[in-house]
Amino acid sequence: MQKSLTPYKNILIIKPGAVGDLLQMTPVIRALKAYSPDTKISMLVGSEITAALFRNDPRISETVIFERDGRHRSLSSRLALWKHLHKQGYDLVLNCQRSNLKTWFLASAAFPCRVLVYHKAKNRTVHAVVNYLETLMPLGITPADLDLELVLDDGARAYARELFSSLGLEGKTVIALNPGATHAVNRWPISRFAGLADRITEQMHACPLIIGGPDDIPLADEIVARSRTKPVSIAGRTSLLQLGAVLERCVLLVSGDTGPLHLATAVGTKAIGLFGAADPARTGPVGKGHRVIQAAGVACVPCKSRRCSNQRYLECMESITVRDVADVAAGMLG
Repeated sequence: MQKSLTPYKNILIIKPGAVGDLLQMTPVIRALKAYSPDTKISMLVGSEITAALFRNDPRISETVIFERDGRHRSLSSRLALWKHLHKQGYDLVLNCQRSNLKTWFLASAAFPCRVLVYHKAKNRTVHAVVNYLETLMPLGITPADLDLELVLDDGARAYARELFSSLGLEGKTVIALNPGATHAVNRWPISRFAGLADRITEQMHACPLIIGGPDDIPLADEIVARSRTKPVSIAGRTSLLQLGAVLERCVLLVSGDTGPLHLATAVGTKAIGLFGAADPARTGPVGKGHRVIQAAGVACVPCKSRRCSNQRYLECMESITVRDVADVAAGMLG
């Protein structure tokens, strides 16, 4: 990595995205800090929830929250945020949300300064992490390390430890199952998760643990109802950092393309990514030891759409069988 003769001292990264998007930005943060070790890096994110991802990261000096559909909906609130950013005196801005005019308004608070703009790859397939890192090419930065990172705190780890103890999971082989996803096209059928939970218990002699946020509680409850072995569910019982600490204690996660998939890789837990519409070459798990299972023989895979237009609805995810996933999981357990 080539270091600049005049490294920047105060950097703002604008990315009010989802959990997975922000975790995929961590290699950018790492590369910037290596490029200019004394620099201050601020992250502009979209919610209090996602801000937690950087709460313990020593490389982040400040996390700025921009709730464009919440508390910053009014012009006066956005102007107050603009003034706060203007006072910081940034000398470099990375705008990773270039299609949003409101984020350009906030970026203008740093003018005059250098601005690097993220451009989503078109007419080529490149992983999102590599794509984000391409934004740094004008600085002469060409890092090869793509691993995601999440810095956990003692409180989150203590919560996970006490949770495992209370559920009788301490010292056992625990496999996390994540049935939820923001977009339905990324969800594996509930009946398959129930069947997989039974196989994990009866054939692998391991403990399935259903995870998820508050919105995933109905999915988790349905898995428990449909399974013979009645796996434990902690859906809705963890914050983002607590979930990261829970995943850190699991040997494996099974999930569609959604935030917890990348959360697992960021804490060093192996993951099985179930992919249909989404392209794993773009958003698959990053790092060694992970596996991707993608439907075979479905002509539209990957369609890269958030809505299924196949005559057989979600054929891509339906085509991934319990046996497919169980065999891969068993192999990963050794």
